[in-house]
Amino acid sequence: MGNVLGSNIFNLMGIPGLSALLQPLPIHGRVLQFDQWVMLGAAAVLLLFLYTGRSLGRLEGGFLLAGYVIYAVVSFTLFDR
Repeated sequence: MGNVLGSNIFNLMGIPGLSALLQPLPIHGRVLQFDQWVMLGAAAVLLLFLYTGRSLGRLEGGFLLAGYVIYAVVSFTLFDR
C-alpha cells in the first residue's frame, strides 16, 4: 500500500512540478470541476479500506473496479466534447 501511495503522490506532484519549472502548465477546467473530486474521493475510500482491515479483499476490489468503470463512463459521456 505504501508503494502505491508513494508512487501516486510522486506522479501527481513531482512530475507536474518539475514540468512546471521548465514551462508553465495550464490546468483544464475539467480537472478543477470533476477529476480532482474523484481523486479526493478515491483517496478517502482507500484510507477507509486501510483502516478497516489493512488489506483489500474481493469486495473492496470489486468496489474499486466498479468505481473506476463509473468514472470512465461518466468521464466519457459528460466531458468528451
